[in-house]
Amino acid sequence: MATYDGLALLRAIVSGELPGAALADVLDFRLIEVERGFAVFEGTPHSRFYNPLGTVHGGWAATLLDSCMGCAVHTLLDAGDGYTTLEIKVNYVRPMTEATGAVRAEGRVLHEGRSTATAEGRLVRADGKLLAHGTTTCAIFPGALLQT
Repeated sequence: MATYDGLALLRAIVSGELPGAALADVLDFRLIEVERGFAVFEGTPHSRFYNPLGTVHGGWAATLLDSCMGCAVHTLLDAGDGYTTLEIKVNYVRPMTEATGAVRAEGRVLHEGRSTATAEGRLVRADGKLLAHGTTTCAIFPGALLQT
């Protein structure tokens, strides 16, 4: 992995050349599009993700937003660089159920610095209605993957 820059690595995942994160299989979402500073995941809410109130648990939406925003930052990294989420803020606008159908999580970088980056994310239904939105701050670790 350390031989790929961030954008190339994520493009290899989108194309199927490299596997995506195992978590995405468990939670039924996948990376479908990346460009510099931008990443999109698509997922399908299921009843197995429901909370006791009969709607999709907010953690599922937060995971999609964390993924799209983090991967938007990941597209900026040089080969060997690492990053991690320092902070995430999520606002829930509408509930989700199985009837919601496929959703799309779009992440976009707002600020690219040497040691931190910020991004915003939107989770929307197929008709474009907003379900949740958020922001993140990520720490960037130049050369971190080369040291492991």
